[in-house]
Amino acid sequence: MPLDLPRPIPILTAPTAAGKSALALRTAEATGAEIISADAFTVYRGLDIGTAKPGPDDLARVPHHLINVADVTEPFDVARFVTLAETAIADVLARGRAPLIVGGTGFYLQALMRGLPLTPPSDPSTRAQVEAELHERGLDDLLAEIAATDPHEAARMERNPRRVVRAVEVHRRTGRYPGSFGRSTPAYTFAPTAFTLPAPAHEARVQTRILEMFQRGWADEAAWLATQVEPERDPRPTVWQALGYREVLAAARGRLDMADAAAQITVATRQYAKRQLTFIRTQLHAPLLSPDEAAAALLDALNR
Repeated sequence: MPLDLPRPIPILTAPTAAGKSALALRTAEATGAEIISADAFTVYRGLDIGTAKPGPDDLARVPHHLINVADVTEPFDVARFVTLAETAIADVLARGRAPLIVGGTGFYLQALMRGLPLTPPSDPSTRAQVEAELHERGLDDLLAEIAATDPHEAARMERNPRRVVRAVEVHRRTGRYPGSFGRSTPAYTFAPTAFTLPAPAHEARVQTRILEMFQRGWADEAAWLATQVEPERDPRPTVWQALGYREVLAAARGRLDMADAAAQITVATRQYAKRQLTFIRTQLHAPLLSPDEAAAALLDALNR
């Protein structure tokens, strides 16, 4: 579906643990749509429990795309996501089916909707120098360096070490930050639908899901991941930026009590959900609906 066609592709997004996967499954089954995942971590084979990846039953109910497309040892970034997502969209449309984009990774959705950043390629030597400074000076110091010249760019980093290193690297080479280079032209148009839950209900869902993940063997999954990718490198490897894995690994190694690990992950998840809501409002410009309102909006979009 090129840009000049009037019907945009629907996107469903919500904070983590709000229930978007279940809502997407019901909607896709009712309409014959296929789900294209927009999640930075369900792309990895082996990260099943801690990412709340759709299980075999869900995958059998509705075709899913961009699940289990990368090994934990290989890089995966937003450019690769957009390439794979646009290929999947074209495939679904060519078969006469409707694609439904589902996920909570905001910068993946933003790249689909607005195009990829046209930032210059990375320079290995400059990047290595900035990575060494991250280790020596710390994340807050590098963020303060960005904020001194561009507070908006510093906020856009969302305290992500990889993004901070990239921003400092580009600025030192060009005098500009990544956000100033513009974007490529998107291949499709999109219509985002976003929902959330009342805070008490969402908090309860977060706590329940974390306990279920522990019961299903999350500690073993984190221990396996540590055998594949060293977790202590700077900047932190992409797979180890997934919520909760570092705390769960500490618990698996006896360095942290399981209850304390669960409590820390709950706090981190709540903070991440707040950042997701801010991103949805300010970057995706999608009104926040109730789950029922979102379901009705998606059905309407897919049945047109």
